[in-house]
Amino acid sequence: MPNWGGGAKCGACEKTVYHAEEIQCNGRSFHKTCFHCMACRKALDSTTVAAHESEIYCKTCYGRRYGPKGIGYGQGAGCLSTDTGEHLGLQFQQSPKAARSATTSNPSKFTAKFGESEKCPRCGKSVYAAEKVMGGGKPWHKTCFRCAICGKSLESTNVTDKDGELYCKVCYAKNFGPTGIGFGGLTQQVEKTE
Repeated sequence: MPNWGGGAKCGACEKTVYHAEEIQCNGRSFHKTCFHCMACRKALDSTTVAAHESEIYCKTCYGRRYGPKGIGYGQGAGCLSTDTGEHLGLQFQQSPKAARSATTSNPSKFTAKFGESEKCPRCGKSVYAAEKVMGGGKPWHKTCFRCAICGKSLESTNVTDKDGELYCKVCYAKNFGPTGIGFGGLTQQVEKTE
């Protein structure tokens, strides 16, 4: 049957889609307002859409519905997902091994597997890669990477270290640098009294 003057039919609402409001995905046309995830109704674009047969999903819902299942399959880098997908109508089967407690019962096994994180010399807390700044051969938090005397925030261009502590160049020069005439200490010769 000929299509007199109208556009293609929307893959979601089955109404006519005109060129000004058309988004094409997987050989089908959609209204811009109908281009939503079939599961969570989140608005989609060309970078977030994942198509399965005639259905469109966001990448997260697509992974939950059609991706690998089980323990260890998160939804992104370093993700531990506790979402079972029940709101999507999915059944989650737990293996007997996964039924055990998720917490580590033996801390030595945890540190052996993941390694002990380095400690910040200033505050003594763990320093993780996202917040780590190296200075004086030791890891520091970005917020702890300050002069020990004046508290000024330090950078690689103005940091000096002495005995495991960090200083800005000005404080280091005042406290540990050379002293005497012309070095910021005494400006004139002091006469000795006898």
